[in-house]
Amino acid sequence: MNREAVISAPAKSGTGWARNLVYAGAALALCLVLPFLTGQIPQIGSALCPMHIPVLLAGFLCGPWWAAAVGAAAPLLRFALFGMPPLFPTGLAMCFELAAYGLASGLLSRTLPRTAAGTYGSLVGAMLLGRVVWGAAQTILMGLSGSAFTWAAFLSGAFFTAVPGIIVQLVLIPPVVLAMRRAGFIRS
Repeated sequence: MNREAVISAPAKSGTGWARNLVYAGAALALCLVLPFLTGQIPQIGSALCPMHIPVLLAGFLCGPWWAAAVGAAAPLLRFALFGMPPLFPTGLAMCFELAAYGLASGLLSRTLPRTAAGTYGSLVGAMLLGRVVWGAAQTILMGLSGSAFTWAAFLSGAFFTAVPGIIVQLVLIPPVVLAMRRAGFIRS
């Protein structure tokens, strides 16, 4: 088998169960590790939304269902191992939010064209849907505890304080996805 056939073989063979498991495992590992790295940056560490990046990438890499599972599991596993994020309501709301990110980025990346514009469209759509799901989850969870989740709290948490993370996601994820497509790591 020549070199070109070996390099392009993953794209031609499709994504198998084992390959998706490896991508999902790598994304889950990044969800556990990245918050430690960004937490070292004073005042904006948590605003970089470090767990969002691997879950969004997982949607492009291994599809909607694997990425949704990674998103749902990551906050729970991180809480079980490190005690962060606090489980109620933050961690539980993050489970829904991150699962929505993974599901939406995976579904949209399969639906929209595999161009730069389609990749950005998939990413932005997933980012918006995940934030809406987070707001709905926060509203329900806070209501269960007798507290109110206001529109101002939603806008602040989903958008205003998350601006650094939104910028990082828009700058980092599409070039990585496009490069991985060109390299044959993501099926066309």
